This record gives sequence, structure tokens and C-alpha cells, in this order.
Amino acid sequence: MNYTQLKSKTWFKIISNKYVIILLVFGVWMLFFDSNSWLIHQELNQELKELKNNKTYYEEEILNDKKTIKDLNHPVAIEKYARENYFMKKDNEEVFIIEYQDSLKTTVND
Repeated sequence: MNYTQLKSKTWFKIISNKYVIILLVFGVWMLFFDSNSWLIHQELNQELKELKNNKTYYEEEILNDKKTIKDLNHPVAIEKYARENYFMKKDNEEVFIIEYQDSLKTTVND
């Protein structure tokens, strides 16, 4: 098939039209190379989803902390919390931490 036969085809006429070529080049540029490209928008959408997930997680943590603060209004509750979580003790007592076998970290030698 030579150039004159190819030139008579309708699909070749459409593709070789200068406006179609410019539109295709513009479309490819906007999709992949521009600073506001489709790829960048996809990355930003993914980051937005992650940030929304983080927001819900931190909102739940804030609610849990508010509940803990509300529960710690009494000095006895504060003392219990300090003993359980920070292993604090009074001056005249000793604290023994008991670790069970299944809670210990073990290393496997290869």
C-alpha cells in the first residue's frame, strides 16, 4: 500500500488532521506531563484518603483520652493508673514485674 492509497482511507484522514494531532498531543500532555496531571491527582487523592483515615483514628484516640481523664478525677484512680501503667510505687514498697514465658521476646538462631 503506497502513500496515495493510504491517504484515501477515512481513518488516515481523521488521524492526520492537524486539529486531531494537536488535541492528542494536548491530551497526553495534560494526562502525564503537566503539573496538574491525572497521575498527580491520583497521588493526592490517595494521600487525602490516608489523611482522612488518620483523622478518624486520632478523633477516636481523643475520645479515649477524654474518657481516661474523666476517670482520673479521683486521687485513688490516679494512683491506680500510675501503678499499672508506669510501675510507680510508694517509698516503703517494692514492685516486682512478672513476665510470662509466652510474653518474652525470643530470637531464633538459623
